[in-house]
Amino acid sequence: MLARLANIFRVPDLRNKVVFTVAIILLYQLGSYIPVPGVSWAQVQALQEQAGAVGALGFLNLFSGGALTRLAIFGLGIMPYITSSIVIQLLTTVIPKLAQWRDEGATGQKKITQATRYLTVALALLQSTGLVYAFHGHTSGLLGFNIDLIPKFSFWLGAFMVLVLTAGTAFVMWLAELITQRGIGQGMSILIFSSVVSGLPSGLKSVYSQGGALKFTVIVGISLTLLVTIIFMDQGQRRIPVTFAKRVVGRKMLGGNSTYIPLKVNQSGVIPIIFASSVLYIPVLLSNIIPAQWFQSFVSKSFSPTSFLYIVFYFIFIMLFAFFYVYIAFEPHQQAESLRKQGGFVPGIRPGLPTERYFAKMLNRITVVGALFLAAVAVVPSLLMAVWHITNFPFYGTTLLIAVGVALETMRQIDSQLMMRNYEGFLK
Repeated sequence: MLARLANIFRVPDLRNKVVFTVAIILLYQLGSYIPVPGVSWAQVQALQEQAGAVGALGFLNLFSGGALTRLAIFGLGIMPYITSSIVIQLLTTVIPKLAQWRDEGATGQKKITQATRYLTVALALLQSTGLVYAFHGHTSGLLGFNIDLIPKFSFWLGAFMVLVLTAGTAFVMWLAELITQRGIGQGMSILIFSSVVSGLPSGLKSVYSQGGALKFTVIVGISLTLLVTIIFMDQGQRRIPVTFAKRVVGRKMLGGNSTYIPLKVNQSGVIPIIFASSVLYIPVLLSNIIPAQWFQSFVSKSFSPTSFLYIVFYFIFIMLFAFFYVYIAFEPHQQAESLRKQGGFVPGIRPGLPTERYFAKMLNRITVVGALFLAAVAVVPSLLMAVWHITNFPFYGTTLLIAVGVALETMRQIDSQLMMRNYEGFLK
């Protein structure tokens, strides 16, 4: 295995890509520890102690590797970019102009990418404004704590901090694109992976201090089981056979070959979990706006990550969003129409509407299994936290899904680079 890994550094082009990616990750991690000017470090340390006990804050903090609670220059991390990408992808189904760009190929993709960048900056500006306002203590209840990170707050200082956080997000977006262009792997995923992995040591330490050796061992064992299951499910797919009809072009006979359309069991990835968490965070936001004491008390008891009602709704929303996103990402009608135009067909299925119905049927069967799997992976940590009264769980379903997905995809890219240069790969 080590000999195969050493092959990476024997290929100059691949070695340069790996070194460049590692350098960008180190730069990103450095920026996540540099606080925005005006932040009290003593108050930051106090917040770090509470962060594990705050469900919503802990989830938001997950994607920044702790930079959010430190109010670092990269505090927003890559989340505005993720949100804008999801929003643009959803809008392509309802806005004809975006759908037109999507169908234009590389030229249209450049326009969509540019629109995503503009939306990212706009979202970063809004989120940084709300974050600075909340961390000053005016609306700290939104995030579940009562600590003022900016004791010497003023209008101009607040505006400067908003500018720094927005610029940090734009810089992170640029770093992600640099990795995609000149490094190895998908830039956005790589940066999320680095943030998630960087928070694991502190999370493990917290679990050991709160639960003791026995609970620590059980949690690690369950996490390893979830890890193996996630790897197995990530590789699972249903291959739909497709045959292309023969046609004569000039003196050449084209077509007649057979291939398949892979339908992954976990087609939607981690996005349903992100959507479900965002929806369940709405009552927390409303509790700060609505002054009624009974409503605030109800939200604090019923919508904490360890409450029964939260877990039930969490499970249901993940199932619903999994189906929603899969049908947007893989449109049966569009896929059937594209296949018909290319002269392809599923053996035994007539082109057109019968093919569309067949795709929808297969998609429903696979998505049920994938949605149940996602919901189970997301709910198990919450159940353990509720039963054992542990406030910080390092192996969230989101954490494991991101780590496994990014690691496997990056390894596939490295493996393909090695195989292309006649080196033995390390994936079987």
